[in-house]
Amino acid sequence: MKWAIVLLGLVALSECLTRVPLRKGKSVRKALEEKGLLEDFLRRYPYNPSAKFNPNFAVQSDESLTNDMDISYYGVISIGTPPQSFKVVFDTGSANLWVPSIYCNSNACSNHNKFNPNLSSTYRSTSQTVAIQYGTGSMTGLLGYDTVTVAGIVDTNQIFGLSKTEPGDFLYYAVSDGILGLSYPSISASGATPVFDNMMAEGLVSQDLFSFYLSRDGQDGSLVTFGGIDPSYYTGQIYWLPVTSQTYWETTMESVTINGNVVACASGCRAIVDTGTSRVVGPTSDINNILAYIGATEGQYGLSIVNCNSLGSMPDVTFKINGYQFSLPPSAYVSQVQNYSKKRGSSCTTGFGQNGNDQLWILGDVFIREWFSIFDRGNNRIGLAKAVNL
Repeated sequence: MKWAIVLLGLVALSECLTRVPLRKGKSVRKALEEKGLLEDFLRRYPYNPSAKFNPNFAVQSDESLTNDMDISYYGVISIGTPPQSFKVVFDTGSANLWVPSIYCNSNACSNHNKFNPNLSSTYRSTSQTVAIQYGTGSMTGLLGYDTVTVAGIVDTNQIFGLSKTEPGDFLYYAVSDGILGLSYPSISASGATPVFDNMMAEGLVSQDLFSFYLSRDGQDGSLVTFGGIDPSYYTGQIYWLPVTSQTYWETTMESVTINGNVVACASGCRAIVDTGTSRVVGPTSDINNILAYIGATEGQYGLSIVNCNSLGSMPDVTFKINGYQFSLPPSAYVSQVQNYSKKRGSSCTTGFGQNGNDQLWILGDVFIREWFSIFDRGNNRIGLAKAVNL
């Protein structure tokens, strides 16, 4: 993208690309300098005299995520004109965007932001309904179209769900309002076009991929980058894995080993990389085998407990995928939990969960915190690289 074109794009999309208010007579460069943003801008959009004009101003853009106690990661999007803001989980394990609406009377909607279509001049209703079931929680509602802004990227014709029911307690206690699915359209409820598919179709991203960096221990710094890969969040090479089913972000795992011994997935298995699941989840028998190897015992609420003093002697758990080895050290799969009791103090729990007889493995946030993850729709592949510890 030529320097002149970039500057014109910034003037037209100043809120989208720089969030710098421009006063009459002030150059974009001067405004960026005053805000301390010029260096970052030049790094993201270097001068390239051979680049062609892109009328859609395709970008690479970051969305900051809040780490909610290592349980979920959410960012803020807006819907409508004028914009209405919502906290959403960016979920590679589903494909629909939905938020609570004024039509919802469920308890879960009582303490969350609710979209009001009557306040948006760009909202278009449909006669379609939608129903989505998650591992925890569910929703039913209506589908409509409106302008959706994600990471400063303006998608002017996005279909999304307006919830009417959100049964159960899980969504009530969730900090986030809704969910933005980033999986393949084949699993989208009611055939609704996912947000990233619209971004690609409208030429809004510079590359047809997005990437995740997830912080640990509730720290700041988590983000999803649309349209690019930021090398400052990983070290070493990127290992590419083919997507074997264009549904979830699914690939084939060859085995799970501890100290060179195969402890799970002995004959190969399916695995998905899922930002919407907090733990590494697998078949009950396989997970129990892993827990036995690392010396874990059963605790309350389906959690497995380990001795906090044993972390230094506990083994890595290694996942072999496409011939590559992806290891989780104890520091990645063990968390210290404060019991807030004078008698009990703190305890250490593992990040492994059981999936009954389901043979599908879910490599959730416990895995992604250790392995920076790239989701490449242009080439239908997943990239994993060692995440840095910022």
